[in-house]
Amino acid sequence: MRGINLEGAVDGRLGEQHLDVVREAGFDLVRVPVKWHPNVFDVVDRALATALDRGFDVVLTVHHFDDPDGQASELLALWDRIARRYADADPRLAFELLNEPHPPLTAARWNALLPDVLAVVRASNPERTAIAGPVLWNTVDGLPELEPPADDHLVATVHYYSPFAFTHQGAHWLPEAAEWRDVGWGSDADRARVRADLEGAAAWAVARGVPLFLGEFGVVEHADMAARADWTRTVRTEAERLGLDWCYWDLATDFGAYDLTADAWREPLRDALLGPDVENARPAPTSS
Repeated sequence: MRGINLEGAVDGRLGEQHLDVVREAGFDLVRVPVKWHPNVFDVVDRALATALDRGFDVVLTVHHFDDPDGQASELLALWDRIARRYADADPRLAFELLNEPHPPLTAARWNALLPDVLAVVRASNPERTAIAGPVLWNTVDGLPELEPPADDHLVATVHYYSPFAFTHQGAHWLPEAAEWRDVGWGSDADRARVRADLEGAAAWAVARGVPLFLGEFGVVEHADMAARADWTRTVRTEAERLGLDWCYWDLATDFGAYDLTADAWREPLRDALLGPDVENARPAPTSS
């Protein structure tokens, strides 16, 4: 499946018309990031109904829960509420248990907490797809320490933003990124790094008998557009070569493939995500 993240789907920045735009472009999966609070449930209800009614598969996340180690009971209670509320939802809805677990949460603590979170979900959703990734912000570097619980409906996930100084150059939320400017990408070594990283992640998943989902990848708007598109196409086509479902970050923020002001796709990115693999699309050589 080919997907896109909908940051802004529950805070009013995106409307139903944007789901139509995404569907018409050719995406069949959306990931809905949610920072959960008591008043957000009705908004999430509408967002999920809108997406499911348009035929999307949907991944619903818990975003911005930054201290699951110190608030384990709160995370379990939240998932109990979410899981019960959507227990009868279309099976195309999947639950992502925690976006980008990161320090101070350690791999050992996450491996201990993950089965408890999954058990809460399974109490009301015994067969719904559940998704979980490693510590270190869901990076491929964290995968070796992830111990996925035995579960026939569990999917592992990774996010891919390497090299970070390229994909996050000039990112305003990272003080160090102010020094990352005009960082390029596109050498043979750059492409080999992407291939090796994703092949390693896919091999990890095969060895553990779990499917792997590439839940985020993207390049911030400060990077050169040609390089952004080249990197995006490379990651996307490598993921597809390895049989991975993927979800680009994202529709319309700093990484956006869609320009809300112009109400139009950024065509180099749209083509990188949905167009042909350049290597495979080249005409076959003719004999002389």
